[in-house]
Amino acid sequence: MGRLIVVSNRTPSPRERTQPAGGLTVGLRDAVRGVDSMWFGWSGNQVDDVKGQKVDKDTVDGVTYATIDMTPAQYEGFYQNFSNGLLWPLCHYRMGMLSFRRADWDAYLEVNRMFAEHLTPLLRPDDVIWVHDYHLFPLGQMLRDAGVMCRIGFFLHIPFPPWSVSRALPIADELLHEMTAYDLVGVQTEEDAINLDGCFAACGVQVKARAFAIGIDPDGFLEQAETAVKSHDGRTLRESLHGRKLILGVDRLDYSKGLPERMLGYAQLLKRYPEHLGKVTFLQIAPVSRGGVATYQQLRQQLEELVGRINGEYASYEWTPIRYLTSPVARTTLAGFHRIADVGLVTPLRDGMNLVAKEYVAAQDPKDPGSLVLSHFAGAAPELPDALLVNPYDADDTADALHLALTMPLPERKRRWHGMRDEVWKHTAATWARDFLEALHALPSPHDREPEHRVKHR
Repeated sequence: MGRLIVVSNRTPSPRERTQPAGGLTVGLRDAVRGVDSMWFGWSGNQVDDVKGQKVDKDTVDGVTYATIDMTPAQYEGFYQNFSNGLLWPLCHYRMGMLSFRRADWDAYLEVNRMFAEHLTPLLRPDDVIWVHDYHLFPLGQMLRDAGVMCRIGFFLHIPFPPWSVSRALPIADELLHEMTAYDLVGVQTEEDAINLDGCFAACGVQVKARAFAIGIDPDGFLEQAETAVKSHDGRTLRESLHGRKLILGVDRLDYSKGLPERMLGYAQLLKRYPEHLGKVTFLQIAPVSRGGVATYQQLRQQLEELVGRINGEYASYEWTPIRYLTSPVARTTLAGFHRIADVGLVTPLRDGMNLVAKEYVAAQDPKDPGSLVLSHFAGAAPELPDALLVNPYDADDTADALHLALTMPLPERKRRWHGMRDEVWKHTAATWARDFLEALHALPSPHDREPEHRVKHR
């Protein structure tokens, strides 16, 4: 069996290689651990000229990390404008935020082509390639154009909208046709698979998507939580509550996470259930994401105004209803915060999976577990029906669920938690990677299949 070649927009930084920071990195850690593997992607560096650049290689814990740089113009067109300014809002159903420019599409293709050109010479005939996420939709096709005949799988970590939404992208048809280069296309949920299959059918593409729900390393996260709750930060947080119950939200500062709607739901809790005044604290941790983008700057301003208004209306001289942090908090520290929290509040407007929900479940004390309030629109919702499921657009619905979570008797909390725990331990990061790669290996080799029509890039 050949090597596993993981390809993503970014490879983990040296710090993340030993302490993964989030979603994709956490999910792939188990895939490459103990396996003859290489992880290829952008270094995170911007340089003025990439002509003639060499691939930088670094081996850590048996995994080879191979990286290349981008120019500032490539970063802006490929990453900021097309990937995050167009594909991200499109896949999260935010039609009003779309801004398509042919120059950005050209930059997107240019960077994907650069990835293919630098990756191809590093490949061996029996390698298995696993490409990740919306930044690299066309990469499989470009590798095929370069003569690569390895098995190539693709996994999308964010939602995929139906054709009625996707068709707003002017080059949707071309992008979908390019995905015929992949031997296996994976998404997070059955709904995403149905949506993507509908798009393929609308474009006459003979591809079928399959759902593989990503998970976490629950044993590892539980161990972190048990340790972190006894740390200085854990003790300080608990002492600062003065016996009040804690509602915890942990999200990247992004419009898909439903943060303003969450604040309004909490405000409705304080308004409609005044018995919680002075007896509950809501800690929202939202590290700044894409701070240079106007829509994210507007979101941050909106949240700061909401927090100020809610605190101004309900605070007393000894109690602040909302604690709001935009600075990053170490993952190990967060694990302890999850264990301390009486309620985990996870209410995205649309999410591929949402591993925070699973981390909250994993961190809980079996003797006294907290309650999870979860959006219907999180990819994790079908897996966690024992959570208190809410529509984040309905502030009263969120308020009712928070009240129920805060007042739920211990036997009911235990019953619900055990149901969620079983699911989190059943579908882990390791089982996700194993199931996808086993499905990819089970397919006929590309050498054995008839050649199909491929889209040729300009």
